[in-house]
Amino acid sequence: MTASAEGRKGTPGGLATLLADAAAEAVRATKGRAAGVYMPSGTPGVLRLAVLVGLPGRLYRPWWRLHVDRRFPVADAYRLGVNVVLPNTTESMRRYPQFAAGLPFPVGTINVPVMGSSGPFGVLTVLLPPASDITEVLAERDRVAEIAEELGAAVRRLEAAGVPLVWEEEPLCVRPPGTRPPSGRVGCFTWQPTTDLLTADDNARLLLRLAAEDRPWGADALVRAVAAEDTNRLVDLLREAAAGKQPSGPLQVRTAEGAPRLVELWSPDATVHGPDQPISGIVLDAASVADAAADQLPQGVFCLDRLGLIVYANPRAAELLGEPRARFLGRALWEGVPWLSQPACEDHLRAALLSPQPVHFHIRRPPPGGRESGTQQFEPYGGDWLSVSVHPGPDFLTCTIGPAHRGSQAPVAPEATDEAAGTGVAATSPVHRPIVLAIALTEATTARQVSAVVMQELLPAFGGRRLAIYLLQDRHLYLAWETGFPPGFLAPFEGVGLDARLPGVETLTTGQPLFFDSMQQLADAYPGIPLDATEGARAFLPLIASGRPVGSCILGFDRPRSFSTEERTVLTALAGLIAHAMEKAQRYETEAALARGLQRALLPRRLPVHPRVETAGRYLPGTQGMDVGGDWYDVVEAGDGLALVIGDVQGHGAQAAATMGQLRSAVRAFALDDRPPDEVLSGTNHLLIDLDPGQFATCCYVRLDPVTGRAMVARAGHLPPLLRRPGGRTLVLDIPGGVVLGVDPLAQYPVTELVMDPGAVLALYTDGLVERPGGDIDDGISALRVALARAGASVGRPGGRSLVTVADRLTATARHAADRPDDIALLLAARRSGTEGGALYRELRHPTHTPHRTA
Repeated sequence: MTASAEGRKGTPGGLATLLADAAAEAVRATKGRAAGVYMPSGTPGVLRLAVLVGLPGRLYRPWWRLHVDRRFPVADAYRLGVNVVLPNTTESMRRYPQFAAGLPFPVGTINVPVMGSSGPFGVLTVLLPPASDITEVLAERDRVAEIAEELGAAVRRLEAAGVPLVWEEEPLCVRPPGTRPPSGRVGCFTWQPTTDLLTADDNARLLLRLAAEDRPWGADALVRAVAAEDTNRLVDLLREAAAGKQPSGPLQVRTAEGAPRLVELWSPDATVHGPDQPISGIVLDAASVADAAADQLPQGVFCLDRLGLIVYANPRAAELLGEPRARFLGRALWEGVPWLSQPACEDHLRAALLSPQPVHFHIRRPPPGGRESGTQQFEPYGGDWLSVSVHPGPDFLTCTIGPAHRGSQAPVAPEATDEAAGTGVAATSPVHRPIVLAIALTEATTARQVSAVVMQELLPAFGGRRLAIYLLQDRHLYLAWETGFPPGFLAPFEGVGLDARLPGVETLTTGQPLFFDSMQQLADAYPGIPLDATEGARAFLPLIASGRPVGSCILGFDRPRSFSTEERTVLTALAGLIAHAMEKAQRYETEAALARGLQRALLPRRLPVHPRVETAGRYLPGTQGMDVGGDWYDVVEAGDGLALVIGDVQGHGAQAAATMGQLRSAVRAFALDDRPPDEVLSGTNHLLIDLDPGQFATCCYVRLDPVTGRAMVARAGHLPPLLRRPGGRTLVLDIPGGVVLGVDPLAQYPVTELVMDPGAVLALYTDGLVERPGGDIDDGISALRVALARAGASVGRPGGRSLVTVADRLTATARHAADRPDDIALLLAARRSGTEGGALYRELRHPTHTPHRTA
């Protein structure tokens, strides 16, 4: 395993090593091109790619996440617990057309479930060269099944040891077994002329045979590393660099042992010269990557390893790519040459990595003034077409690059315009990129997400610049999404009825798409229709799902163009896909509104009023996904005191909401009987185990005496409360707790006693308020503690800030966030002084019209 999983936050290193070793063994045993392991994520029903062997993770990004209900081979293997073997593309297309569409080159797959203690833990998947039929891959299938069984046994041992078996990170990418790693191929070093201090990374040290015990190194160590006949040339190169002169090119030398090397020096800031400027350099193992003669070729040549790192490039390749070699050698292709970060280029590289056949394509290089190093910003027009060929090998991809002949500068489609080609993203066929739209639409769940996918995938595929999507409601069309049209241009079309003579209406009522090669054609067909300033083409597509009208889709182009028969067919088919996605999104949003209503109905409409205690609660639903959550809070009158409760049922959906409702009722019943906190949690725990909903819950229960301020607290796996003392000091209460509810019938829940002084504020919350993807939850709790310390000033004092205002401040950031991956519940309680509490109690019970009412 060449990539370490240790130290990845939240990822058990031992588990990552097991998965990587299993995937690497699967590649070795089957001579596959790549392999990976999928395992559950923290999101119910979603699998994540945990490790990937033999492919750069970036090129496999569309398949990093898979829903278990999706019609994909990995999902079926996991959901059904069966092997899914696809020997070739024909079989893949027959059984899994969406999967095959995303890999438009010959490939076979073997997918075997990895069994945990209670069902499939994950899936071991292998991509291998295609076979004529399944009989040719039976031996490979059996070997993969053996590896999956061995992995399953190891996983079951980890389960028994309590290791969390979820994956939330990007996939760990590992080089395939037997390939030569880039270690020692490209090394970097820095030399400071004024101090004669040389620093080198491990690769440079290995390539130059620099002994670690000889540190600190100087220029003499660099000179001693090369053969005697090359020392003078290297010394001259160092002198030029120290004098501020940019060396003309790399120097070919040999080490003292005779191994060929390339050494290149440059100043990090070419505009500033002088002895204080450090000199940077790289050293390459020229013989192991390509013969030195390749540097003299008029054609550009560069090599990538199996993880996408650029390990060699001759000067002509650097010239054509428009980047200095020192900037991209040893880096991933899409980092070293950012303008190659285009979907079309990634499609071809993926094909070369998975298929034994060479891949040839054209790509448009942006003009020098239209790109910035390290960005993907470039002019859509201008620049030169380049011809690229990629030749697969066991260790490397060898790429040749050169200017495309003028006759080949329209590689998109016979009838594609310069506008379509200028985007640089449709360099495959006019069909493949739209097929990606079909795959992407399966992940879109709202009308806004569907529209965004259409804009990202459909417009670039056909060179479009404008998009408008109208949805049908009460026999009128209303704009759901638009981009590219002049401000206010679409306003007259808002809410038009189905009797209007407009192309966007008639395409829906007739069910026939309408194509206009120019605005003049559109004006001739619909005299008097408002036109924008462009002369471009228009396409009006009906959105009809299962025979029911959904709306209309309008595509606009800046220039006139014709639509080939193939393009018309593809666009018409895609309109049906968009319609089905929109119909699903509308249904989703309707059901989401109902689900949110159910969730809110289960929460308390108002909290009890007490003369000595002020309380405030807030609930914010998550915005990712339709399913309701299981967060709740409550305040219950318990004898002569108050019970403060907060809880979180694991998972989302109607089942989580139903379980939440049952637990809330149980806790209220125990609280009304004024049971001690430990008995409340124990009784609720037994109830949840008896119900056996397949879920667990966390809970924090506080029994507060409003007169004395004495509070008894018990926790069941919930986050610790926060306490802001009257002086402003705010603490995270280190309260011992028991396990979550619904797991152990013998669980004990210790009770901790504390005192809330008048003016103190107690905060109970769920993880949605403090947890952020990729962040440490302790950091989130610390941030909430600081926010409570600031916002809670003067609470509980006459004329002070109300607890409602504090609750609003603590949830303000989350309330305005566009994406909330989880629900949020917050409950605050503050003690008042006896005088102020009595006045407020009387005011609330018997309101008066005095102008200075305490808030």
